[in-house]
Amino acid sequence: MGPLKGIKVIDMTTVLMGPYATQMLGDYGADVIKVESLDGDVTRLIGPMRHAGMGPVFLNTNRSKRSICLDLKKPAGREAVLRLLKDADVLVYNVRPQAMARLQLGYDVVSKINPRLVYAGVFGFGQDGPYAAKPAYDDLIQGATALPALMAQTGDGVPRYVPNALVDRIVGLTAVGAICASLVHRDRTGRGQRVDIPMFETMAGFVMGDHMGGLTYEPPLDKGGYARHLSRDRRPYKTSDGYLSVIVYNDKQWENFFMATARDDLRADPRFATFAGRAANIDVVYAELARIFETRPTAEWIDLLTKADVPVMPMHDLASILHDEHLEATNFFPVVDHPTEGPIRSMKVTATWSETEADPVQLAPRLNEHGAEILREIGYSADEIAAMVRDGVTRSPPE
Repeated sequence: MGPLKGIKVIDMTTVLMGPYATQMLGDYGADVIKVESLDGDVTRLIGPMRHAGMGPVFLNTNRSKRSICLDLKKPAGREAVLRLLKDADVLVYNVRPQAMARLQLGYDVVSKINPRLVYAGVFGFGQDGPYAAKPAYDDLIQGATALPALMAQTGDGVPRYVPNALVDRIVGLTAVGAICASLVHRDRTGRGQRVDIPMFETMAGFVMGDHMGGLTYEPPLDKGGYARHLSRDRRPYKTSDGYLSVIVYNDKQWENFFMATARDDLRADPRFATFAGRAANIDVVYAELARIFETRPTAEWIDLLTKADVPVMPMHDLASILHDEHLEATNFFPVVDHPTEGPIRSMKVTATWSETEADPVQLAPRLNEHGAEILREIGYSADEIAAMVRDGVTRSPPE
């Protein structure tokens, strides 16, 4: 059923950031109607696939949705969207607000049709600054919020992007929180509102929350940066036969580590004995741990550190994570039967509720799979739908 059952979301987003957010809303029980162009979301074309338009990036960011194709540049397409919005709870879009205004779908227009609507935009920049109209992509925002510079500082000196659509997913998560908060406000007051979730400002806060450091103060106390995160030796440790992720952090964990490894010499060393000492000598600490972990095989370390209550996890790659014992026990990667794509590996909803458990059953839709169904729901007749297909406003249902 899901905690958002009964909430209707019109999803006018593409690529990753918006679809990731709206998939989560759908997973939580909302009826999410994905409005696509006649060519469909571009992520349908990314990656290996069994059938055209059903690539893995699309499959993994568009479950729990229904799909309808509409050409919004045609009056009949815009009219269909306005009908959808008349009784909707949420509209999510991820083009620039200027583009929504050109489509005559700005908040000033839509709020008059439905004053209870939460009108949520996920786009590049806050609209009160000089970047307001600039386009934005994950890579651009990573660069503008110092992530490649931090990667260079901790690596070989070459700036690199994080190998993940980190910005899109973090901003998408932020959007879900903002939308749910707006729904609470709407339920208290009866009024919807416009809510903007800008990528640049969201990620600036995300990154600088760790690395503001002495720049927090005026005048600054240092040049910023969290020393532990910026140590070049902060990385998975090489063992005698592989790699391992370990963090020995608080005083109790260090005491357990000293005992498990019989390193009384380190216990007596002021650089290792206290939290303050370790923080001031973090590179020395990491380098010594690296030497220690090379002395035994991975399995032996996992067993030893687990018994000593020192935080440890395996270092997975993309293949081995599928077989992690915890993820297998919790059925995190269930293999499900897609109506057209056959068996596919999905990922479970991670949050759980005691009263309104979310259990998505609708897998990613084919392009315009639900188009005629959705148009009928908002009052279009069979003849009107046929005319819209003929006029290129929408497409015929997929075979």
